[in-house]
Amino acid sequence: MSEPLLSVLVVARNEEDSLAACLDSAAFAGEVVVVLDRSNDASGDIARSKGAKVFEGAWPNEGDRRNFAIAQCAGQWVLELDADERISDELRRELEVALTAAPPGFFEIPFHNFFCGKWVQYGWGAYNGVSAKSCLFSRGAKHWGDGEVHPTITLTGQKGFLTGHIDHYVDQSVEAMIQRLNWYSSGAAQNARMHGKYPSLFTTVRRVFSRFARAYWGRKGCREGWRGFALALFSGLYPLLTYLKIQDLKASKD
Repeated sequence: MSEPLLSVLVVARNEEDSLAACLDSAAFAGEVVVVLDRSNDASGDIARSKGAKVFEGAWPNEGDRRNFAIAQCAGQWVLELDADERISDELRRELEVALTAAPPGFFEIPFHNFFCGKWVQYGWGAYNGVSAKSCLFSRGAKHWGDGEVHPTITLTGQKGFLTGHIDHYVDQSVEAMIQRLNWYSSGAAQNARMHGKYPSLFTTVRRVFSRFARAYWGRKGCREGWRGFALALFSGLYPLLTYLKIQDLKASKD
């Protein structure tokens, strides 16, 4: 049996509310692989009902989880997709043409990020979300490093760019945004403790203001009304909460 041209890979945990729509958008792919990390909801049943290959386990380290997931893909190319992301029709049509003659390497794909029910074009960056991501790569061209949150990524081969986009439904409420900020800052504090890299209070305070300014004015979040202000505010709060959680972890250790 010949290997598929494209494997769509979804790594998820307890995503029963969004997984079906994600997998529906990937139904055109030659293979769909779903890796579930410590899930205890109906995500597995949903994935199997959509014809996906499902692997379940426990990987506290995101890099280990991602590298295991990539290794399960048989496709010549792998497209990493989160459960809250959808492949647009424009991207699907472009992939059918682009991958047939592409040299080994990776592609950067534009993202349309939705926040509180609206496509928000400006203000993204840092932990909040990105305007584009290199999430499509030939097999062997991508490797995830260590880290519980946002580990380093190594990409090899020729870089290409696509114009078709992925729809990313980031946060559908401010409450969800707060929860995500809490989760990411906790992971960043754990990473800092693991590697022994502790930011100073001065550096942290400086980053609070510089990150807000970069998101609100530099990345033009000011064009997005209160949504853009929220993105800038939470971007600035991220290093501050991380710093405070690091101090809490150090105090607990002492």
